[in-house]
Amino acid sequence: MRQHPSTTPVRHLTTWHIVFVIVAAAAPLSAMVGTVPLAFAAGNGAGVPAAFAFAGLILLCFAVGYAVSVRRTGGNGGFYASIADGLGRPAAVAGGYVAVLSYNAATIGLVGAQGYFTRLVLASHGIHVRWEVCALAGVALVAVLGRREITVSARLLALLMVGETGVLLVLDVAVLARHGSSALPAASFGHQATGTGLGIALMFAFVSFIGFESAALYGGEAKHPRRNVVRATYAAVLLISLFYALTSWLAVGAIGAGKVRATANEQLGNLFFVLAQDYLGTVGRIVLEVLLCTSLFAAMLALHSAANRYTQVLAADGLLPASLSARHPRYASPHRASAVQAALDVAAVAVFALAGLDPYADMTTSMLGLGTLGIIVLQAAAALSVIGLLRHGADDGVGLGQRLVAPLLALVGLTATVWLILGNYTLLTGTDSAVVGALPWTLPALALSGAGYAWWLRTARPETYRRLAGLDGDGRTAPAPAAPAAAEVSVTRPD
Repeated sequence: MRQHPSTTPVRHLTTWHIVFVIVAAAAPLSAMVGTVPLAFAAGNGAGVPAAFAFAGLILLCFAVGYAVSVRRTGGNGGFYASIADGLGRPAAVAGGYVAVLSYNAATIGLVGAQGYFTRLVLASHGIHVRWEVCALAGVALVAVLGRREITVSARLLALLMVGETGVLLVLDVAVLARHGSSALPAASFGHQATGTGLGIALMFAFVSFIGFESAALYGGEAKHPRRNVVRATYAAVLLISLFYALTSWLAVGAIGAGKVRATANEQLGNLFFVLAQDYLGTVGRIVLEVLLCTSLFAAMLALHSAANRYTQVLAADGLLPASLSARHPRYASPHRASAVQAALDVAAVAVFALAGLDPYADMTTSMLGLGTLGIIVLQAAAALSVIGLLRHGADDGVGLGQRLVAPLLALVGLTATVWLILGNYTLLTGTDSAVVGALPWTLPALALSGAGYAWWLRTARPETYRRLAGLDGDGRTAPAPAAPAAAEVSVTRPD
C-alpha cells in the first residue's frame, strides 16, 4: 500500500463526504423498495422494524471494534489492512481477494438493477429503451466520475442521498399526519418482533446495510484519516439503522400490523409505490420511481469506488498487476483500477444480454447475492481480527469492551447472518438455479488460493511478503503519507 509521493492521493475528504459515499452504497431507497417487502412477506411481518434495530445494534458493535483497527492502520486499506492487523498476512491476502471479487460482483449486480428499473420507469412514460442501453449509460457516467477525484463523487452522492431519503421522509410524515400515534404500532417491537420468520427478517436487515463498512477505504484521501473514518462509520450505521427502522415501522402502521404480511406477499416490489400513490398521489409515486433509479446509480457509483480502491491497494502490494496501482496525475484517483472495473461491468452486460438472460432475475440476483455474502464474511473476519489483537498483546489504550466485548457480539451476529444467508440463498437470490447456488463456493476457493499465494510469497519473495498490507520490513505499520512522523505509532502485527 506504499505509494510514491507523486502518486499520493490528495486528502480532501471530510467525515460527511465519507458518510455520503458509504450511505449511498447501502442505497436506503432501494433497500426500502426491494428488501423490506421481502422481509415483511417471508420474515416476521410487522416485526421487521425490530429486526432492523437489532441489526443496527450488532453493526454498531462491529463499528466500535473496527475503530480499534482503523486507528492502528491509519484508516486505509479497508478489510485488507484490518485483517492483517489481527490475523496476519495470509489471512489478509485471502480477505483482499475476496473483497475484490465481492465488491465487483455487487457493483455488477447493481448495474443490472439500474438498467432494469430505468428501462421500466422510462417505458411507463412512453420512452422505450433497451435495458442494456440504460445500464451502459450508467456505467459510462460512473467511469467518468471514477476518473475524477473522490470529492466530485461525494458531492454528487450527497445530492442524490438528499433526494432518495427526502422522498421517504415525506412519505413518513404523510403517514404520521394521517394516522397519528397509531402509525407506530407497538406490535412491531412487541410479540411480533420475535415471531415466526425472525431469522429471515434479520438476514434481509443485515443485507440492507451492505456498504457502510467501506469507510476505511478512504483513509488515504481523508483530511484526518483516523478521526474521519471512525466518525463516518459510526454516523453511517446510526443513520441507516434509524432510517430503516422508522420507515419500515411507519409502513407497518400505514398497512396495518395484522395485514402487512399478506399485503407484502401480494404486492412485493410494488408495495412502496402503492403507498406513495395512496399518501403522496401520482406525482409522489413518479418521484419515487425516478429516485429509485438514481438510488441504484448512487449505490453503483459508491461500490465502484470501493471496488477500485481494493484493486489499487492490492496492486500496490504486488498482488494484482502493478499498473493498476497508478493514480491519476491530476485527480489522484485510482483511474486504471476504475477503468478495469468499468470494463468488467460492460463485459457483464454483454454476456448477460447475449445469453438472453434477465437483467434483474438473473444478473442482479446472482451477482448481488454473491457480493453481499462475501462482504458479510469479510465483516465477520474483521471483527475476529480485532479480537485476535489480544492474542498478540497489542495495547492501544482501549478497554476490553471495545477490544473484546463489542467485536465478539458483532462476530456472533455476523456469523449467524452468514449461516442464515447460506441456508436461505435461494430466497435471497430469488432463483433455484444450480449455477447460482454454487456461486458461494467461489469465496472459500478464492480465499484458500489467496492464503496459499501468501505462503508462497513468504518463501519465494520474502521482501514482498514482509511488506504486505502496509507493513514495513520489521512487521510494523508503515507511516501514513500525509501524517507527521511524530504522530505515527508503531505497532507490532502478527506474521
